[in-house]
Amino acid sequence: MRERLFDLGLWLLLSVPVLLRSDPNDGGSRLQVALGVVVLGGCVAVSRRWPLLALAATVAASLPASLELFTPSYSPALVAFGYLAGRRQEHTRAALWLFGAVAVAGLALTWLTRTSLGQWFTLLLALALAVVAPWLIGRYVRQYDRLVRSGWELADRMEREQAAVADRERLRERSRIAGDMHDSLGHDLALIAIRAGALEVSPELGPDQQRAAGELRRAAADATARLRDIIGVLREDDSAAPTSPPGETVEELTARARASGLAVTLAPTPVPTLPGMAGLALHRVVQEGLTNAARHAPGAAVSVTVDQDPTSARVRVVSGPGTGGIDSGGADSGGGTGLVGLDERVRLAGGTLDHRATDDGGFALTAVLPRNPPAPLPAAPTSARELDRARREVRRGLARAIWIPLALLAALGLLMAGVALWTQARSYLEPADYDRIRVGQSLAEIDEEAEDWPDRPLDGPPRGAPAEPPGMDACRYYRATMLAAVPVYRLCFADGHLADKAEVP
Repeated sequence: MRERLFDLGLWLLLSVPVLLRSDPNDGGSRLQVALGVVVLGGCVAVSRRWPLLALAATVAASLPASLELFTPSYSPALVAFGYLAGRRQEHTRAALWLFGAVAVAGLALTWLTRTSLGQWFTLLLALALAVVAPWLIGRYVRQYDRLVRSGWELADRMEREQAAVADRERLRERSRIAGDMHDSLGHDLALIAIRAGALEVSPELGPDQQRAAGELRRAAADATARLRDIIGVLREDDSAAPTSPPGETVEELTARARASGLAVTLAPTPVPTLPGMAGLALHRVVQEGLTNAARHAPGAAVSVTVDQDPTSARVRVVSGPGTGGIDSGGADSGGGTGLVGLDERVRLAGGTLDHRATDDGGFALTAVLPRNPPAPLPAAPTSARELDRARREVRRGLARAIWIPLALLAALGLLMAGVALWTQARSYLEPADYDRIRVGQSLAEIDEEAEDWPDRPLDGPPRGAPAEPPGMDACRYYRATMLAAVPVYRLCFADGHLADKAEVP
């Protein structure tokens, strides 16, 4: 409803100059006035969907009234529809084609009506001021509104993203805590199962104690499975590992496993320490290898070797064959996530992980970790990328809004300068030719004697020129210099012969 009221008010406002008929050349008859009002009504009706069509129709209504494109009846409509075209049109190429077509049409009409090129220059000036300038203002307002709207949308999106990031980080932190709990408790439960298994077969215990130890071993295995199921739900595929290594050293880890009955050898000792994520990954590789050996190869010997050079450290956990065989799921037997998670943790530390079966039926877990891993580059938030893209687009739009008019004005200035020089050259009389002609010669003799006679004289004498001699049929004025307006040469003819020649200051 508001848009309809606006269009109705715009139509009434633009129709007032046509109805007033302030210029006799504009709407000299009632029919022309009625047609003008109807055309403006149609332009307002289509200006929202086809703004350039409304502008072209207004220009078409203005050109027949005046080749200079400036009429009191339609000039307000040109300004209004030029602004609306810039405000509502998405792309600029069609508008530029329209402006060029108007300039070419004005030049063609000037040539067909054999009028002065000065009228065409006036048309170009009116086109620039009454059409192009409002169009550029409309483009600027459009770009500004778009920037403001994009800014509010991006601000709202960034606020929502910040809240989502905070929630996601809380969930990831809980997932990391759950993952570490699973890794540490799973390792401890595996060691408990080893001790219970040793007690189950101990000859020093009676049948009841051995049966109780077996129940304890099975309960530890079931607890490990339940822990895997519960904690596995909380794990995220892209969850990052904690950035600080655990307090337990590799020596303490292997000593605890050895005390639980696992045959573990560690070389060399002490184990070299690695900073940050690499230290955590080293501890996890050893823990995963020991857990796999405890669960799937009970009674097998396990060797842990840590070698280092100035740039990296290589940890290798090798277990011999046991009664169970090693599962690729590692500590998450059957789930397939233990070694997958370990591989992700090693990758985040900048290293590589390899696991394979040995020739004797055992299992080898090898990791290469850099001593100084490269710091990961944080990914730019989506909102930041969107904001940067919107800024670049707005900058391009503003650049077009600035450089397009400057280019048009420069082209118009060069064109006007070229046409002015060409026009002046056509009326320029060489001083040597002026000195060569004599009073009494006919025009044909003068034309034959002059080497480069001008194509056409000036339109009239310059301002402030002295009166022409009496009794002359006609006087012609030619430029004495190419660039200056004065002085000029005056040639007056009587009965077809040169009767007077003078240099008019």
